[in-house]
Amino acid sequence: MKALVTGASSGIGLEIAKYLDTLGYEVILVARSKEKLEAVAKTLKHKPKIIVMDLQQVEDIKSLYVLVKNDDIDILVNNAGFGLCGNFTETDLSKELNMIDVNIKAVHILTKLFLKDMKRKNKGYILNVASSAAFQSGPLMATYYSTKSYVYRLTEAINYELKKEKINVQVSCLCPGPVDTNFNNIAEVRFSVKPLKADYVAKYAIDKMLKGKLLIIPGFKIKCAKFLGRFVSDKTLMKITYRIQKKKLK
Repeated sequence: MKALVTGASSGIGLEIAKYLDTLGYEVILVARSKEKLEAVAKTLKHKPKIIVMDLQQVEDIKSLYVLVKNDDIDILVNNAGFGLCGNFTETDLSKELNMIDVNIKAVHILTKLFLKDMKRKNKGYILNVASSAAFQSGPLMATYYSTKSYVYRLTEAINYELKKEKINVQVSCLCPGPVDTNFNNIAEVRFSVKPLKADYVAKYAIDKMLKGKLLIIPGFKIKCAKFLGRFVSDKTLMKITYRIQKKKLK
């Protein structure tokens, strides 16, 4: 059994790789840092394959698929991604475009390419990592929220297509709230609520995915927030979100 995990050098991706290793999967680790990937590899029971790659260029994303397409991947985890906080007119455009490339293009391309193979085999799992940010607009993190909404809606639509075709491939979307990772340092924010542990989120996500769950939301508070959001107007939600993001800014 083989699994491919992007963004596997830290945070949720690292913990997912470690958990899949305990389940007996041979993990293919993908990230930008060779040193970090080698450090992760030393913690795994089964010797992983390491691929050093920055998933910002379309051709590099496609080349990743070519490198592993003959490995008979059972699980694809699209975890690579990052965020950026600030007023839309003041945030760095190049960083935002890179974010769109990694958070959207890489997920879209890899999901499409690997799903075609999985459909032919009539088996496999894809876990796309989004965020609770996917459920609403995000003033002061407008681009990030929008990218995660894309991932969530894309996954939801693909899952429906597979069910209608009676294809035995599970596509799931992980939408956690704050998680104790390096995300906040990259996005230049502080969490306003206590984050969940990355190892808990990773185990919860994989277990739910293997049980056929489409939308995976770890943590009682985020589940409640999503439910209660149904009864609040979009305008009110944006006001709340703006206040929360304002407090996060360093």
